[in-house]
Amino acid sequence: MISETAPRTGAASPSDHPEALAAVVATANASEKTLLVLEAALTHDRFSEVVAATGLAKATTHRIISTLVDRGFVAIAGDGSYLPGPQILSLAGRALQRIDISEIARPFVEELVAQVHCTVHVGAANGDEIIYLVRTDSDKPYQMPSRVGNAIPMHSSGIGKAVLSGYSDDALERFVARAGLPARTPHTLTTLEALRADVAEVRRCGYAMDREENVPGVACVAAPIRDHTGTIKYGLSISTITVEHTLAQVEAMSEAALRTADQISRALGYTPEAATTAPPAHQR
Repeated sequence: MISETAPRTGAASPSDHPEALAAVVATANASEKTLLVLEAALTHDRFSEVVAATGLAKATTHRIISTLVDRGFVAIAGDGSYLPGPQILSLAGRALQRIDISEIARPFVEELVAQVHCTVHVGAANGDEIIYLVRTDSDKPYQMPSRVGNAIPMHSSGIGKAVLSGYSDDALERFVARAGLPARTPHTLTTLEALRADVAEVRRCGYAMDREENVPGVACVAAPIRDHTGTIKYGLSISTITVEHTLAQVEAMSEAALRTADQISRALGYTPEAATTAPPAHQR
């Protein structure tokens, strides 16, 4: 017996637009009907809800669901509700492995550069370091010393501190014990207490500041980028030189950084409603 629980939230049902749904069903071929049923089964619990969401006949819907179950694309839980089957989970995993964040992020980065007229980086956590994946320069006559592929410490960089904001306090302590806090400039945070306070501020306001902590004369504001599970694996930074912008002016660009980082996160599949996966072990 199919569960009588409510439809899962987060996805609009095609049945909310009956006229459009009828037009789709009237012209749908067999492949399109299968996709309609698959999408509905993964966003609804009851057979009756899938029928309503697709607009297909009960017999047609039942036949397609049976095939999807047999092929491993849909599974049926003990309470009768529908779940993603092992085959679709396998395909999703392989697809996620092929995601190139550099290509996904680039158009958003270019738009941000045109807006703020500063260099924008995207970096990824790699062990206890950040690796630059994207660097797009502005129209200014100077360039940042960074290079795509360069590794920088987490504790002294805006992107790194944005990533560290996703760590628990215990994980942050383990990171410091493991990686240390070497001084890169006179402004680098070199004690656990100072880094802990800075990371707490990042968690509170949502963005991180690099106040000449990694390179003398260079400041940045950074925002975390989340993957489809909600884990902070990446970050985006707006970088400039302190002879052109004060720290207050750099921080004023935080809203633009946060907005672009959120756009990239969503392009990677992140939604606040769907992000229920526990953080990886090294962040807990």
